Amino acid sequence: MASNQDQPWLLENGNLKGLTKENRTGRTAHNMSSSSLRKKSDLTLVSKVRCSLLRQFLANLQEVTLGTKLSVLFPAIPLAILAQCFGFASPWVFALSLIGLMPLAERVSFLTEQISFYTGPTVGGLLNATCGNATELIIAIFALAQHKVAVVKYSLLGSILSNLLLVLGTSLFCGGIANIRKEQKYDRVTDVNSLMLLLALLCHLLPMLFTFAAGASASVTSDPSLHLSRASCIVMLIAYTAYIVFQLWTHRELFEAQEESDDDGVVSDEAPVIGFWSGIVWLIGMTAVIALLSEYVVGTIEEASDSWGLSVSFISIILLPIVGNAAEHAGAIIFAFKNKLDITLGVALGSATQIAVFVVPLCVIIAWIMGINMDLNFSVIETGSLAISILAVAFTLQDGTSHYLKGLVLLLCYIIIGACFFVTESPLRKY
Repeated sequence: MASNQDQPWLLENGNLKGLTKENRTGRTAHNMSSSSLRKKSDLTLVSKVRCSLLRQFLANLQEVTLGTKLSVLFPAIPLAILAQCFGFASPWVFALSLIGLMPLAERVSFLTEQISFYTGPTVGGLLNATCGNATELIIAIFALAQHKVAVVKYSLLGSILSNLLLVLGTSLFCGGIANIRKEQKYDRVTDVNSLMLLLALLCHLLPMLFTFAAGASASVTSDPSLHLSRASCIVMLIAYTAYIVFQLWTHRELFEAQEESDDDGVVSDEAPVIGFWSGIVWLIGMTAVIALLSEYVVGTIEEASDSWGLSVSFISIILLPIVGNAAEHAGAIIFAFKNKLDITLGVALGSATQIAVFVVPLCVIIAWIMGINMDLNFSVIETGSLAISILAVAFTLQDGTSHYLKGLVLLLCYIIIGACFFVTESPLRKY
């Protein structure tokens, strides 16, 4: 790879702040997981372009679009837009939009890490904490705008379940098989994430229990349940703020991922490949495209459900999270194969915690501002699935060791839950 002096598109601020040792430290598990799907770009041809502005644009375009192993999925984005503009069948628009979201989610992680080279690990961590689940949040906001509260609840619940059971279960199972002669251990403190998830579970349980109070009808319990949900969301956001302070300031060393060695076959991002302002512009552009595809997904999910013969709950809880987070999930599994469970746990538990304690309450607050009554009552089946999943993961990780049987049990739990929602026909209520 060319030296940084030969890459003038990195010198937008007149210096290479991203090369300092301080800014190279503090890489999170999400950063390390996403880097497993990246590949180096050959900028030899681009470097021969004489116009500096055109050279910078082409270099950034090549890094953003071709610097990932998922670049083959980018054509799905214009195909989805064309399918929507020319009135193709809604299931085609839905499927192409889902496929297009896969590389975009990974590129957002890449761009936030690039920006963190210039801002430092703390600001970069805050940016990653905010944008880490941008796809789920944007889909939820568009669903709220169309008063599809059930889709919001289903998709967010599905993201939590897929991280806790599918991603973690697959990682522990594959890692255990690949390292069957070794005892897999992890040093990361997982009880912090478990406590945060249990707090989120409590906030979901209490509004649901209102509906089972003795002699209480739906009309009596709706307002108290809604008020309790909003108060609980404020509490969860306070808890998440404390969690961010704990993660980025007071106990940062517990959450820093171990750097990869050169022989792992993974791109080691020790230097930025795009400039600071270019990263900002590309991040805004990627977010705009995610918003467009999310609007397509939300607008066509019911037609796709009718066409494919699948319930909206199954598509939202099972298909949306699997496809939307495929890049991050694949990275977690790759590191489990390499016996690096700290990174795998950081991805699965960290993402589940962020959705449960930040994205879900934030959506309730946003719905409150929009005048939409969204509470934390996810009904009995959904809340029960969440409770069993959190408890199963907590018991699985309590001894600090892992083997393939633990992963298999988590996977079987996910299959059972998926089968439950496959046969369940839940009405899509609008609020």
